[in-house]
Amino acid sequence: MVMDINEILQYLPHRYPFLLIDRVLEIEEGKRIRALKNVTMNEPFFPGHFPHHPVMPGVLIIEAMAQAAALLSFKSTGAKLDENSVVLFAGIDKVRFKRQVVPGDQIVFDVDVTHSKRSIYKYQGVARVDGQVVTEAELMCAVRTKE
Repeated sequence: MVMDINEILQYLPHRYPFLLIDRVLEIEEGKRIRALKNVTMNEPFFPGHFPHHPVMPGVLIIEAMAQAAALLSFKSTGAKLDENSVVLFAGIDKVRFKRQVVPGDQIVFDVDVTHSKRSIYKYQGVARVDGQVVTEAELMCAVRTKE
């Protein structure tokens, strides 16, 4: 199943400049997702990170990976975005940055569910550019209802 940006917007609360997933290429509900982010020179963080050598901040690569995981969680539970639900980080472990991400790169995120119980999900995520691993991480997210 493929999701375009219009469907992604139905599931994620993020908007410009913080929406970091452009398309979902594959999704197997309850199991895995493959999503992508096109990195352009127009990203709002490049003028400051760094002016003469633009590099995507690692924390934003992890955030994009988490957004892919959130899409998988919402699609797997059948829940759509509403004012009362949110997917939050609960933990990040074993993060490794292997190479820089620069303008013109296309990041492909492969995120697999490794454990789920009630509204807590654990994932293994890998981000690649041109087939090369740029970032790996274990993520834990929780689906919460706002009070």
